Amino acid sequence: MPKNKKRNAPHRGGSSGSGGSGAAAATAATAGGQHRNIQPFSDEDASIETMSHCSGYSDPSSFAEDGPEVLDEEGTQEDLEYKLKGLIDLTLDKSAKTRQAALEGIKNTLASKMLYEFILERRMTLTDSVERCLKKGKNEEQRAAAVLASVLCIQLGPGIESEEILKTLGPVLKKIICDGTASIQARQTCATCFGVCSFIATDDITELYSTLDCLESIFTKSYLKDKDTNGICSTACTVLHISALLSWTLLLTICPISEVKKRLEMHFHKLPSLLSCDDVNMRIAAGESLALLFELAREMENDFFYEDIESLTQMLRALATDGNKHRAKVDKRKQRSVFRDVLRAVEERDFPTETVKFGPERMYIDTWVKKHTYDTFKEILGSGMQYHLQTNEFLRNVFELGPPVMLDASMLKTMKISRFERHLYNSAAFKARTKARSKCRDKRADVGEFF
Repeated sequence: MPKNKKRNAPHRGGSSGSGGSGAAAATAATAGGQHRNIQPFSDEDASIETMSHCSGYSDPSSFAEDGPEVLDEEGTQEDLEYKLKGLIDLTLDKSAKTRQAALEGIKNTLASKMLYEFILERRMTLTDSVERCLKKGKNEEQRAAAVLASVLCIQLGPGIESEEILKTLGPVLKKIICDGTASIQARQTCATCFGVCSFIATDDITELYSTLDCLESIFTKSYLKDKDTNGICSTACTVLHISALLSWTLLLTICPISEVKKRLEMHFHKLPSLLSCDDVNMRIAAGESLALLFELAREMENDFFYEDIESLTQMLRALATDGNKHRAKVDKRKQRSVFRDVLRAVEERDFPTETVKFGPERMYIDTWVKKHTYDTFKEILGSGMQYHLQTNEFLRNVFELGPPVMLDASMLKTMKISRFERHLYNSAAFKARTKARSKCRDKRADVGEFF
């Protein structure tokens, strides 16, 4: 994956706005005859007095619930940035719930809108806030902070700025992942986000290998130590092991060939033991990881041969046709669908192509590597994935989509209807539905009277 390591130049247009506010503050200080010390995190933000009169800041959860789409439709770019500045300040609040809501509000906005220059100007402030919440927060707050860290790296893309974020937050994320006293949910989220941040920002190959070792130390605990034992590796930590395995697999896709061969030799014969896990999500994660490893191995060696191919295909075929009554129907249906594809990948080197549509474009997912990468980023960005595929140069580079497509105003208008138009459409549809049902009720009444 190509990376641009050039330092991003500061935005010239944004400096004038901040300069204006700085000049105003300086004038006010001079007029009073005193110079005030400005805190490093609020040099461009509203004053404390202004915040005390702003009801939006007093309840950050309202912004997190409404989502950035409301601002996008009803407000302006300035309103959005003003709200975000307030949320950034609220990440320093004494209340854990307020800090968590502020983190989630920032994350939701950045997941659905590109604000590169805004983040670049406040990168250090945001990094400090995330670090503080990771260190002092618990469970949900740590999860919100970890996700925000990965979204920041997605917005900035590969470069010195993302590297500095990873350099600051990486050790903290790693510590939480390996901390047995931390909540499983927080460790799970940190494992996923640590993998995403490393995928984007890791420049030192030694650090990449160290991250792989850290993730291996987590998911290898699910390996069955005795192949003849019917014991199951399902524990309370299974969700953490799944996230560690998937992050490890993601990072393996950007490793040098020599390192990939080394890791394959270590894990190719142990990963199939995870297919016997009680947890359906672990079985699926292990199956998809195996399919991806086979794909990588065959790219390196076209005539790659796996010694235990017969026993492996037999196990995959059993999972693809699993009919155990003690398993939930939904789990069995999901498992059979996935393992049919995994079996085809192992036996026939085939992948069922998927199509992802976003705006006027579409992307074809035709390899396990691309599918795993797409699923990982979609887990972080959620519904904002489509928007980022259209506008985020880093993601477009990852999926080889080329530069962003420029759309004129007329095309954008045809692609997006207003809230009022949606209301009119829904009202018309409701009236038509009601009228049709009324006719059906009248017919049933007539038939009843006839009989």
